[in-house]
Amino acid sequence: MSVRFFGTTCSEPSRNDERFGLCDDDNAERAYSDSADQSKWIATVVNEQQRPVVFTGVDHCIKIKKPGTNDDESLCDGMLTSGDQLYLVELKDKKKDWKAEAIGQLENTMRLLKEHEILDSYRFKKGFACNKGRYRSSEIDQELNKRLFHEYGFRADAQANIRIK
Repeated sequence: MSVRFFGTTCSEPSRNDERFGLCDDDNAERAYSDSADQSKWIATVVNEQQRPVVFTGVDHCIKIKKPGTNDDESLCDGMLTSGDQLYLVELKDKKKDWKAEAIGQLENTMRLLKEHEILDSYRFKKGFACNKGRYRSSEIDQELNKRLFHEYGFRADAQANIRIK
């Protein structure tokens, strides 16, 4: 069965703000972008060239069942697309024990994208583990980053600032 990640009702209209935020109210609703209330932002998107950017809520919107079960796959909160750029985003608001879970959700989404979509049209692919909590930036293990690139073509970063190139 084919799953669609792109061009669905989960995608917001394109925006070209120089700066906007990504939010997850943690209420079983999908994540969303916002330019009005910075107190809700978990990640900040910096779009200095004001390119058209589409945010698509993935978790709580795109439903994929684990094979042979009625359980939903664990997906990242959303993705940003702009031209040949695809950025997966997992949004957390925790003070500790958040990064492994975030990376797991990003990696599972990378795996499913590879299985269900054609990713060749995206030259730059990166997964962002973002945390509004105490830590705005954190290291990703170099071996993990190499493995994610080798297996899925994605780089990974743990920070709450996402720059659109």
